[in-house]
Amino acid sequence: MAEPWQDTTLPAHVRAADLLARMTTEEKTAQLSSVWIGAEPDGSGAADVAPGQHTYAARSAALDMLLPYGLGHLTRPFGTVPVDPAEGAARLADLQRTIRAGNRFGLPAIAHEECLTGFTAWQATVFPTPLAWGATFDPALITEMAQAIGTSMRAVGIHQGLAPVLDVVRDPRWGRTEEAIGEDPYLVGTVGTAYVRGLEAAGIVATLKHFAGYSASRAARNHAPAPLGPRELADVILPPFEMAVRDGGARSVMPAYNDIDGLPAHAHGRLLTQLLRENWQFTGTVVSDYYGVSLLEEAHRVAEGEGGAARLALAAGVDVELPAARCFSPADPLPEDLLDRAALRVLTQKCELGLLDPGWEPVAGGEPVYLNPPHMRELARQVAEESVVLLANDSGVLPLAPGDGPRIALLGPLAHEQAAMLGCYTFPRHVGVHHPDLPTGVEVPTLAQALHAEFPGAVFVDDPAGADVCLAVVGDRSGLFGRGSSGEGCDAEDLQLPYGQGDVLDEAMACGAPVVIVVLGGRPYALGRWADRAAAVIEAFFPGQEGGGAVAGVLSGRVEPSGRLPVAVPRNPGGQPAPYLVPPLGRHGFPSTVDPTPLYPFGHGLSYTTFDWGQPRCGALEFTTDGETSFRMTVRNTGDRAGTEVVQLYLHDPVGTVARPEVRLVGYARVPLDAGASAEVHATFPADLAAYTGADGRRVVEPGALELRVAASSERVHHTVPLTLTGAVREVGHERRMRCEIRVK
Repeated sequence: MAEPWQDTTLPAHVRAADLLARMTTEEKTAQLSSVWIGAEPDGSGAADVAPGQHTYAARSAALDMLLPYGLGHLTRPFGTVPVDPAEGAARLADLQRTIRAGNRFGLPAIAHEECLTGFTAWQATVFPTPLAWGATFDPALITEMAQAIGTSMRAVGIHQGLAPVLDVVRDPRWGRTEEAIGEDPYLVGTVGTAYVRGLEAAGIVATLKHFAGYSASRAARNHAPAPLGPRELADVILPPFEMAVRDGGARSVMPAYNDIDGLPAHAHGRLLTQLLRENWQFTGTVVSDYYGVSLLEEAHRVAEGEGGAARLALAAGVDVELPAARCFSPADPLPEDLLDRAALRVLTQKCELGLLDPGWEPVAGGEPVYLNPPHMRELARQVAEESVVLLANDSGVLPLAPGDGPRIALLGPLAHEQAAMLGCYTFPRHVGVHHPDLPTGVEVPTLAQALHAEFPGAVFVDDPAGADVCLAVVGDRSGLFGRGSSGEGCDAEDLQLPYGQGDVLDEAMACGAPVVIVVLGGRPYALGRWADRAAAVIEAFFPGQEGGGAVAGVLSGRVEPSGRLPVAVPRNPGGQPAPYLVPPLGRHGFPSTVDPTPLYPFGHGLSYTTFDWGQPRCGALEFTTDGETSFRMTVRNTGDRAGTEVVQLYLHDPVGTVARPEVRLVGYARVPLDAGASAEVHATFPADLAAYTGADGRRVVEPGALELRVAASSERVHHTVPLTLTGAVREVGHERRMRCEIRVK
């Protein structure tokens, strides 16, 4: 007769509680642990992909020590060293059988992997980096992409993905800007939640990171303290996480490496327990960032010894120590009530994943596995094409006319490098760089190769003299911990183009031909020095394996540009522009000689066609602080070719009880239109979207005047709709409406 914990008719938490009651202290502790096979410096070629990996890996518990008690997690069986997908699936299945046979309950482990730009495995589809997701302003497409990624992971035995990154960019010098979705919490929240929905729909546990404040570190330095005030934390940093928990159904959260006002996130009980679980009603697992528990002792110095770090993290609300068992150890007993709390959460999640069901078997493996099938390549192409941003085209040089054998000068080494397409969490740049003889695993055309295919009749030259047009290609090579100009641990002192690439643009500007600047990278760089002389400017944020064709297609006009900036592009490299979410004194004005005005603002992007925005019609210009209003507007394509406009809604609050951002995004919609066609945009604007955190720490909706700005960017406003909220000041909480629902008819 089956025990209650094996009874699939019972709720998951009931089954998990029954199993927990049968476990020893050692068995409970093992459920909070992970093993990272292949991470040790043993000559296997394991890449250093986590801070202090080889140092910590040598001091972590080995699998054979944990086997008699069970195991909570398996760390990166595909993303540590190159492994053929079919062999990897078979190896993982064998490992799961070993783990099950080793413990008296026959429990398997949760296998987790990175999936920020697709499944971080050899031969898997390489999608654009998250900053490119933000540039699409297309949550539906990101959901479709994430579900395809999750399905491929599930097919080889993976249960949990360590994505998405929901950090709101506060200073683009931060190396992990490429991993973020943008500088606006509404954009980050809606696109990030879309990714969560897709991953979870595929049966993969989505992990929100990095909770919280990681992107707000002082001087944009990785791991550095985050000098956040409580209002900035509440209104800018936290909303994307709240939306992804509440609306996306995310089942895991990963704390950040930084501290907030001296309190490390891995020891932040108010963040991990009071806010996340009690206020937001989160019921999943909190998994540490890699060696984040150890860093409480060795970097933050808020704990004494590994046991002290473990107790501090566990008390705050960390449930699982990743990537390996160092601090959570039966040798240094943990408080029984906290141990039970965390183990129950892990077992409940295993139950939800089917890992406690009688008859569960690992994915068999051995059969051919295709991680880069045609439908995933097609999705990668769509995301790449929608993410390319046309920043400038004043001369009308784009799209490039095919002509009769045009001479195209191609300058810049990145035009000939696959690295220009790939973010730091793609397998080739994350692990593959440590295996120089390893094939990329997927086809990644360089921009030069894509241009040759796009313009078969053109003559490509290195010398710009006598060229009809000059393409100057600049940007980043991604990497980890200083092995690139963008990526984790690759922070920048300023926003000058790296590798002296300003010289490439200077050479191009001197050639006499029209110059098109193409930026391929992981963060926005200052282009003001050349903007007035460039014929056109294109930005693509690490657009993935299909990115070369996407950029070439925009240059030729085969692809209509529809991307919009998820982060502003600065004019000057020295004074980093604050994000656009600033009150009036954060903008250019007489108190300071430094002008932070960006060259191209948040939300900016051009098209090859033209659009007319009709007069907005609102259902009510005056409504209560607990009400809503409706909005309609007709958009017409007045050009002679198909195109996509991105309608953006911004809120301006003329008077607040605290200094308010001049504008902030509260809604958007992509509007694809054939030449001459029109569509009507319908929006529902709830008063809840006007809520903000006041001086007393309460989030409130206040009566008074508002402006809804209907715009093509944060600075290019087409229409302003005056609104008035009436009634009493109203406090709102976790139940508030966080979205402006928009439909295109």
